[in-house]
Order: sequence, then C-alpha cells, then structure tokens
Amino acid sequence: MKVSFLSAGDRALVVEFGDRIERALNDKVLRLDASLRSSGLPGVVETVPTFRSLMVHYDPVATTRASLERAITGLLDRQPVPHGAATLWRVPVCYEGEFAPDLAEVAHLTGVTQSEAVALHSAVRYHVYMLGFLPGFPYMGDLPQELALPRRADPRLRVPAGSVSIATTLTAIYPYESPGGWHLIGATPICLFDPVRPRAALLAPGDIVRFEPIDPASFASIKNAVDNGNYEVASEPITDPLSSLPGLTRQSTSQVLGDCVDARHKAGHDG
Repeated sequence: MKVSFLSAGDRALVVEFGDRIERALNDKVLRLDASLRSSGLPGVVETVPTFRSLMVHYDPVATTRASLERAITGLLDRQPVPHGAATLWRVPVCYEGEFAPDLAEVAHLTGVTQSEAVALHSAVRYHVYMLGFLPGFPYMGDLPQELALPRRADPRLRVPAGSVSIATTLTAIYPYESPGGWHLIGATPICLFDPVRPRAALLAPGDIVRFEPIDPASFASIKNAVDNGNYEVASEPITDPLSSLPGLTRQSTSQVLGDCVDARHKAGHDG
C-alpha cells in the first residue's frame, strides 16, 4: 500500500493515505489505527485519525522515527484487519423554529422545501470521519448531494451548543458554543463531550450517526433528562460500518423527495 510519511516535530509521525475526503480512504486510516493499537509497538503514545491520515505520537526515548516508519510499513503490508468495534448512534434532532435558523435559507439555496431538506438530512447514516476543531466535534459524511453548499459567507461569532450544521459534503454537531461558519439546520439536546465520562467524547471515528427528528416538546424533555443525568443516547454495536451501513444512494434520495411530494399533495400544502 502506497503512503507518505511526514514528520510532525520530533514526537509525531503522520501517515498520509491520500488527498481527498473519501469513505474508503478513511477506512484505511481507521484500519491502520486499529492495527497500531493492537500491535503494542514500543514507544507509541497516541494515535489521532483524520480524514486521510493518521498522526502517531511517540516517545523519542523509546523509539525513533525510522524504526516506527519501518514497523508501520510492515503493518500496512499485512492482510488488512477490521478497524474495530463501532457504534450506530441515533441522535435526536429538532429541525424546527429557533433550533434551525438557516433551514429556510438552505431550502431556498438548494431548491427543495424545508420538509424535503429535513427528510434528506435525516435519511442518511453518516460516517464519523474524525473529531476536531472542538473537543468531541464530529466531522460526518456524506451529505446528500442535494444539500451540498459552501460555508456561510458571514460566519457567526456564537453558534449554540448542540447545533446541527452542514457545509460542503459534511454535517457536524457543535459540542460547545463557539464561532462557526456552517449552516445551522437543527439542534440536538444531547451532550457530545463530558470529561467526567470514561470516554469523554460520545462519538468516535468510524462510528455511524443517524439523525431522528423530534419536536420542540421532545427536545425540552430530553434536555431536562440530559441535565439531570437520566438520558442515554440510543445506540447499538456494528461490526463493519463501511460496507454494512452505506449512506443514502441516488435512488433512495429520489425516493425521499418523492415521499415528501406525496405527503404535501395529501396535506394540500407546501410544508
């Protein structure tokens, strides 16, 4: 397998697999991450998967860049291993009113109705490519092509915690209030990052996320349960996220839009 090795200071090595955002490419990153974690290579301190590369932090007293590169090359030449256990998370999202300040604009820019935009966004099983920007901030894809938009021209100084956003081919959730330039189309009441938990970040690279629409009353109820420590996000283990849980296909995208049209006709309004 052809990769590039790049130094990141004197305590980290980056293994680069390509130059694009792609599920199959990210799967190679995650498989190497799993191989390294199980190999017990001396000197490896931590691994950090990204869209297309794996950063390997190491102790320069226990190993060297050259020996680590040789060991990683050996792992890459072996039969690929599964990238480990992952989880399918069912994340509740309110796509209504104040929780979705950019939904109307997104619908206008993409040429769909607001209900179609929600249906498209919530019909996909999203792959968690990586965490970054903020603790627990998940970069997820791939967004249906119908909803693909560039980042906002006027970024916000304050994006509320829990905001569900989209930009380019990706969707994400803001774990904390922060500046941000993505389109806000919904919000979730769950907690994405809690340093008190055994695993502080709820989501991990390789996980799958499915957004489930809820109304404002349900949002308030779940938020109250979260604040009181009485809520657990629905989840289930999965063994092969890349092959068994694909994103929305072109055919199913058309089906989603068709279902929305049928619903509008039955209701007698545009939604």
